[in-house]
Formats: sequence, C-alpha cells, structure tokens
Amino acid sequence: MQRPPFPPFNEETATQKVRMAEDAWNGRDPSKVALAYTPDSTWRNRAEFLDGRAEIEAFLTRKWNRELDYRLIKELWTFGGNRIAVRFAYEHHDDSGNWFRAYGNENWEFDENGLMRRRIASINDLPIAESDRKFRWPSGRRPDDHPGLSDLGL
Repeated sequence: MQRPPFPPFNEETATQKVRMAEDAWNGRDPSKVALAYTPDSTWRNRAEFLDGRAEIEAFLTRKWNRELDYRLIKELWTFGGNRIAVRFAYEHHDDSGNWFRAYGNENWEFDENGLMRRRIASINDLPIAESDRKFRWPSGRRPDDHPGLSDLGL
C-alpha cells in the first residue's frame, strides 16, 4: 500500500501531508484513518503507547466516542527527509456538554511508501466556554477559507 506524497519531503509535500492528515482526522473514521499508518506503526499519544493498526483503530474509536463534535487544525512546524513535525489544536465537548481545546505537537516518521511508521504526540487540554470556541465549521473537512492556527493566534 502506498500513500503519497512520499519522502523525502519538501515544504509543498510536507504541507500537503499535514492537510491530508487533518482532513482524515476530521472525518473521524477510525478504520480509514488507521490505513495511513504502517501495519506495525508505533505511537505515543500522551501517556498511552500503541503498536499497530488494530490498536490505533481501537484508540481512535474510543477517542471519538468521548470527544464529541471534534474539530482539528494541524499546521506544519518543520520537516526533513522522512520526518515531519506539526503543531495542532482541536476542540470537542464531553457527554456533559463541557468544551475543551487541546493543544499539541506531533513528530511523524514515514516509510518509503508514505505511510507513517511512528507518531509521538504531546497534548495539553484547556477547558473553554462554548462561546470561546474558534472551530465552528460543519462536521468534516475544515473549509479552505477557514483560518489556520497562526491566523487564529493559536
């Protein structure tokens, strides 16, 4: 299986890879998102360690069952060779209606087929009021004209 663009990345292909990941995660389909990772991909997400697509899919299923009305923006931080670093923010609420904005950084490493074989994520959560939300597009892909993280001052 291949997932272009392939490393080594330049600014254009790294930016494209970041937007593709954002779009997939905003689609909230765990089985589809898991296909972007190698079968033996390893993750560190906060304090949780995952190995392989099955664990990634199970993790994403749990995540999106509890993080409701999830909206994510990713932004390229830097790149080199087969690695990309991104920063991101996402908003969601829990089943009690409490809203949160999560801020984080990810380090990604890709194989020659463009599949992510390693993901290291550090994330912090901030409770916010519903009125403080900044990500208000309809469920799914962020519209092209919606501001990114830097434009929003995040």
